[in-house]
Amino acid sequence: MKIVSVVGARPQFVKLAPIQKAAKAAGVEHVIVHTGQHYDPMLSDVFFEDLGIGAPDVHLGVGSGSHGVQTGAMLAALDAVFDEHRPDWVLVYGDTNSTVAAALSAVKMHIPVAHLEAGLRSFNRRMPEEHNRVMTDHAADLLLAPTQVAVDHLAAEGLADRTVLVGDVMTDVLFEVRDQVGAAESKLVREFGLEPGGYYVATIHRAENTDDPARLAEVATSLAGLDKPVILLAHPRVVAKAAAHGISLTQGSLVARAPFAYPDLISAVLSSAGVVTDSGGLQKEAFLLRVPCTTVRTETEWVETVELGWNVLANTAEEIAAAVGRPRPADTEAAPYGDGHAAERVVETLLARA
Repeated sequence: MKIVSVVGARPQFVKLAPIQKAAKAAGVEHVIVHTGQHYDPMLSDVFFEDLGIGAPDVHLGVGSGSHGVQTGAMLAALDAVFDEHRPDWVLVYGDTNSTVAAALSAVKMHIPVAHLEAGLRSFNRRMPEEHNRVMTDHAADLLLAPTQVAVDHLAAEGLADRTVLVGDVMTDVLFEVRDQVGAAESKLVREFGLEPGGYYVATIHRAENTDDPARLAEVATSLAGLDKPVILLAHPRVVAKAAAHGISLTQGSLVARAPFAYPDLISAVLSSAGVVTDSGGLQKEAFLLRVPCTTVRTETEWVETVELGWNVLANTAEEIAAAVGRPRPADTEAAPYGDGHAAERVVETLLARA
């Protein structure tokens, strides 16, 4: 059996790692296509190295652009890739432009598509990611759901017969990396002379928090006013937006630095007092590490993190400060995101349905 995986952004590289490992163990031919949606080395190349994935077999190098330009460039390039490899499955990940472009290209060429992380819903139609994931789910032949909540969403949309609950592959790689970094001192602690538990880790990148200068300034100011140092792992796009509008990402408690490689990110979160983010993946990673999270959004796809008290949605400066300063949540043994063996189930399911 041959699988072509199409990825283009940091969370997808993390999800790819356990799939690559499981495919290799099962003797499956696995071709990796990198669209180049994230083209900065710290958001791309280093993840392939640190997660042991190996270099992509195909790199499209599409780079940045508007949603339409970027998605169109991927579509134009992927047709030739799929025609050359003619896989049994095209495997797409998450909710990016790379995801929807690969799904559309493959279905039009009558190549079966499997969507990993299917069924997530924010029910916020302003989010490009919501459109991407809904379109991909309805186009795909096989929906690999990470949680029971996701399964229920797909059933409500009439997609139950295409759905398989496999668990969350992010859990697989997170547990592996967590065990690797162990109790070693975080690079972040050394770099800034911090005390373990004496700082927060932040990531802010979504359009609704960064595209409007007033909103970006509000978020930066709210982080700057927190009671401990806040290390903002700032995506190059956010740095450019802030610079263009004269907004300082280093003020008060707030200090910006470049994003970390994944193992260093996990180490930094493990040693932190909490996470402040608008990322989907980091909310869940914080929960799995049992680190309190504050999510700067009005909704989340990972509702289990909120229901269990480890994640709080906050939008205004007052809400962010209150959420970050809340007491530590009650410990829980709940495991809504699986047991760390989701990737093996994904490959077994693809083999069974090839």
